[in-house]
Amino acid sequence: MSEIILMSDPKVAAVPVQDCGERLSDVRLSDVRLSDVRSGGGLPVDGRKQDGTGAFAQLRAGVLDRLLDAQAALPDGLRLLFVEGYRPPALQSRYFDEYAAELRAANPDWPDDRIRSSASRYVSPPEIAPHSAGAAVDLTLVDADGRELDLGTRVNANPEESAGACYTHADNIGAQARANRRLLGSVLTGAGLVNYPTEWWHWSYGDRYWALATGAPSALYGPAHR
Repeated sequence: MSEIILMSDPKVAAVPVQDCGERLSDVRLSDVRLSDVRSGGGLPVDGRKQDGTGAFAQLRAGVLDRLLDAQAALPDGLRLLFVEGYRPPALQSRYFDEYAAELRAANPDWPDDRIRSSASRYVSPPEIAPHSAGAAVDLTLVDADGRELDLGTRVNANPEESAGACYTHADNIGAQARANRRLLGSVLTGAGLVNYPTEWWHWSYGDRYWALATGAPSALYGPAHR
């Protein structure tokens, strides 16, 4: 497995942001807005991360357009299943602090910098979080009947519970899961998104991590507010 740059790496935070001002779009309206120009229609939206305000279903419009392109490139009978997009900064902070506290309780001898870097394998530090920019999406693949394909772990499995199988290129998953991850990666990469290698389900476009991975001079999206 090649070296992984974690979200906590100072190189990510050093990427400048020149926000293009693009608004958040509701993924649940994609069937209505774009079904006539995308052969696959809109994205099916899962409810496991649903919140009272509908924030989870928001994405920057440029990210949504690329997801629809990726879905159109899938073989017949397969679709992307959208799980979570925008995450308000306060919620991102809560997720990060809770996971860091779990790691600290399990590893009381770890220094703060190790807690931070280890936590960032699974939850991005709030100040650079792609989800809080409306630039990241958690997703998986489903068949024509809406059944999730085998991707090796559940969406949002952490490194501890999955014994590292949540890493995109983990070798402790079956051949079918590996093939499905390759397919998912092929269509999303082809549409311009980048993966966070510790989470096979996490893809983004326009954020700082994307800019670092692609060599872009700056991020297109900073923290978003609804």
